[in-house]
Amino acid sequence: MYALVDINGFYAAAEAVFDLSLRRRPVIVLTNNDGCVCAMNSRAKALNIPRFAPYFKVKELCQRHQVAVRSSNYELYADLSARFSQTLAQFCSNMHVYSIDEVFLDLSGMTSLWPNQAQLGHAIRRCIWTQLRLPVSVGIANTLTLAKAANHAAKKVAGYQGVCVLHSEQQRQAILGQMKLDDVWGIGRRLAKKLPLLHINNALDLASMKPEFAKAQVNIELARTVRELNGEAVKSWDHVRANKQQIFSTRSFGERVTDSTSLNQALVQHGAIAAKKARQQGSLCHYMMAFAANSPFDANPMSFKVFHRFSQGTNDSTTIANALTAQLGALFKPNVAYYRVGVGLLELVDEQQQQLDLFCTEPSHPALMRCMDQINQRFGQVMQLAGEGISKPWAMRRAFLSPHYTTRWSDVPKIRC
Repeated sequence: MYALVDINGFYAAAEAVFDLSLRRRPVIVLTNNDGCVCAMNSRAKALNIPRFAPYFKVKELCQRHQVAVRSSNYELYADLSARFSQTLAQFCSNMHVYSIDEVFLDLSGMTSLWPNQAQLGHAIRRCIWTQLRLPVSVGIANTLTLAKAANHAAKKVAGYQGVCVLHSEQQRQAILGQMKLDDVWGIGRRLAKKLPLLHINNALDLASMKPEFAKAQVNIELARTVRELNGEAVKSWDHVRANKQQIFSTRSFGERVTDSTSLNQALVQHGAIAAKKARQQGSLCHYMMAFAANSPFDANPMSFKVFHRFSQGTNDSTTIANALTAQLGALFKPNVAYYRVGVGLLELVDEQQQQLDLFCTEPSHPALMRCMDQINQRFGQVMQLAGEGISKPWAMRRAFLSPHYTTRWSDVPKIRC
């Protein structure tokens, strides 16, 4: 059996953990540079605020209903996500962090500890709320895909009160019959539009397909999904989250950049972010791409792109930063007001299977990178490359940013007695 524990409206819920005034108010969270609505709590959803709508279009509606507006506080979200995973480890040692707000638990062998799995689900909900003040839903079933469906029912279907355990065929069919195709794990919007042409209109219809037919008409992944919906466990952690074949870090500026120093700092920062992601999944990069561009809505849109091949695979932030600095001349042009930059790591390979070069001119420093990552993981993002700059006037705009309650000493909540 598997359990999927998912935080309800994570970004909006995280904003209310330390700010008690938000507990009973509608809350929305905006994307980078305060552009669009990316998350909201249930009270904001009740106001029919459309997700991903530009903020300027819903600003008047938000003011009318006293909606609390917050910029994305990634530092707070990352810390609460880590605490969320650590708290779940009290219940199960075999777990898989699927995303920032979702964790799978393998409940095999836990029958003696928790014979009633519904009680386990409610115990998890109480524990996460008591220790973190985060609302979660728990779905339990005998496959990963059905656990995802059970979690969907725990949120959307009346009567489950945040916990759904799929333990009967009748219950499975009832839940799948109420699920839309794009609510099924692994079914994207494009496929959800194609399946009705095959007379597949909901999740139960999909489960009724023959796996061989699903494979012939679409692909083997759909066949696996069909088998999982019928209670046959064919997906594992490795199938759930494979390593990325390409890693990108891109972002638009809060303020336009017109000087080479600021552009170089932004490129180095994005290179360091991409390198950290590569280290986290144990990958090395052989080929790097970087770009810088003004806005496509400018009178004269311009975009500049460079490529760099490393003599041997690397995930070292300093090596990548040096390569970006060496390519700055091809990216920076005077009299261009840069709006967006990005760095992409391509041709990724497993760091356990790298091909070394005796005459490498771009050496990596794995011990140094390991030390920096460990310090940042323990104390927050306190270490960075000097090339990333200090003041960063070009950093993304976050006018509604909440305090960094858990990662900055000056923002730690104070209790006055």
